[in-house]
Amino acid sequence: MKKLAVKKGAECMACLQCVSACSEAFYKEFDEALSCIRIVAKGTGAKPQTCIQCGKCMRTCEHEAITQNPKTGVYMINKKKCVGCGKCVEACPMQVMVLKPENPASKCIACGICVKACPMEILEIVEK
Repeated sequence: MKKLAVKKGAECMACLQCVSACSEAFYKEFDEALSCIRIVAKGTGAKPQTCIQCGKCMRTCEHEAITQNPKTGVYMINKKKCVGCGKCVEACPMQVMVLKPENPASKCIACGICVKACPMEILEIVEK
């Protein structure tokens, strides 16, 4: 399974470059609420919170708009089937799914845009 991960022992400086890259890539604007990666306080520092590809969003979706890619293991949203009800967003244990009004939901697809944007190089796409 392919997923976005934080390198062990890495320290985030909370510059929000990963957050910005994600929201700009998918919504063409910088808005922390539109990013599928969040920066959360941890102790005296910060840590990126990422999608763990657990599938709770898929199991919650009543419209079968979320499926798992059999090749990569990544859960993906079919924008044509998504009605924007937000149940998947509520079910996400990491709170990294996005629902912008009048749009289908979105989630991390392990594309690597945030990895390239991180100046500290603490993010990586891994196979688990």
